[in-house]
Amino acid sequence: MQDLHRKDRGPSDPLDHILSYSVSKTSLLVNREVLRADYIPGSLPHRWEHIRRLGEILSPSLLLSRPSNIFIYGKTGTGKTAVVKHVFRRFSEKAEAINANLKFVYMNCRLIGTEYRILSELCSSVNVKVPFTGLSKAEVYNRFRSALLQSPCLILACLDEIDVLVKNYGDSLIYELTRINEGSESGKLSIVGVSNDLMFKEMLDPRVLSSLSEEEIVFHPYTAIELIDILTERASLAFREGAVQQSVINLCAALAASEHGDARRALDLLRVAAEIAERNQSETVEERHVKIALGVIEQGRVYEALSTLPLHGRIVLLAVYHLVRSGVGKITSGNVYKAYKSLCLQLNVDPLTDRRVSGLLSELDMLGVISSDVVSFGRYGRTRKISLKVPMDEVKSVIEQDEILSSLLDWDIGELEVHQQ
Repeated sequence: MQDLHRKDRGPSDPLDHILSYSVSKTSLLVNREVLRADYIPGSLPHRWEHIRRLGEILSPSLLLSRPSNIFIYGKTGTGKTAVVKHVFRRFSEKAEAINANLKFVYMNCRLIGTEYRILSELCSSVNVKVPFTGLSKAEVYNRFRSALLQSPCLILACLDEIDVLVKNYGDSLIYELTRINEGSESGKLSIVGVSNDLMFKEMLDPRVLSSLSEEEIVFHPYTAIELIDILTERASLAFREGAVQQSVINLCAALAASEHGDARRALDLLRVAAEIAERNQSETVEERHVKIALGVIEQGRVYEALSTLPLHGRIVLLAVYHLVRSGVGKITSGNVYKAYKSLCLQLNVDPLTDRRVSGLLSELDMLGVISSDVVSFGRYGRTRKISLKVPMDEVKSVIEQDEILSSLLDWDIGELEVHQQ
């Protein structure tokens, strides 16, 4: 039997060397998790002002007085989630020390997915069990509200990526949660909303916006110098001594700073570069490994982002692709919407409203697939200037594998009045 197994592997098993080397080598990394985006460090360089501001707003909660609702926004990788989790952790420790009846609930709306599950999480925070499915949203909300108003505790709930929830379900749940304290002598729930979409507020009903945005904190993108500080601190924890040079860290920071100042992207570059260096059995991480990592991340990011988009998101992207391919000088949101509606007609699909398409453009911008900058024309209004940020051939290769859209890759945009005069 043993001889048969050897025979199956063949004379040169490609895994033999990998398995032997993997257990005998000295790894460049001593703590790989430190370089992952979901790792929350004890120190957050260049975000102390944001931490202080959030702490000041939440400080009444330690005396069980309801703080203002807060809306936090900024592009991906600017430290919003890390700051909220850091402040929640510190406040939770203090609340436990002084025996304050204070609870913290963190929910990522993209991961949780539905309004029902968000309400279910909130119910759990007040010790109310609800079935995984089977109840109406209104029933779950009523159970939560009833238990909340009878509970002696104050709840601070963070809805991270709140824009995803509103895009999928509208803002009715947000409105209900921000008004849940009405009729109660003492407020029991405060909301911290976090959004990657800078245009998200335009999607909200004015009544919801006024309730949610009692206080606002804006996170600006990191500069290259700030990213160097962040990466240097993480690298000191992640790598064995001498495994990565400062020039490599500087390159990762510069590449990430050129694209929205995204700390997650900088960390991913450094981590993947280290993994590539290890696979090549290199003693140190070098700049050439970073350049290879850049291509790997770009290819994987583009394919994942584009292939998992909903149908209308893919149609919007295809509209941008055709506008770029046809040589339109200045691509605006109006141009994109005209091309999008024409593509929907070709596919026999009902088009979304201009406002919904604007939200899809924001999502593509957040993913780093396009650049969408708002341009103001004073009293004539404003529009968005659109540009494609990923290579055309990568977009084309993904669409070629799309059963629905592949037939429209060679679609002629010439008949549309989208070219600048």
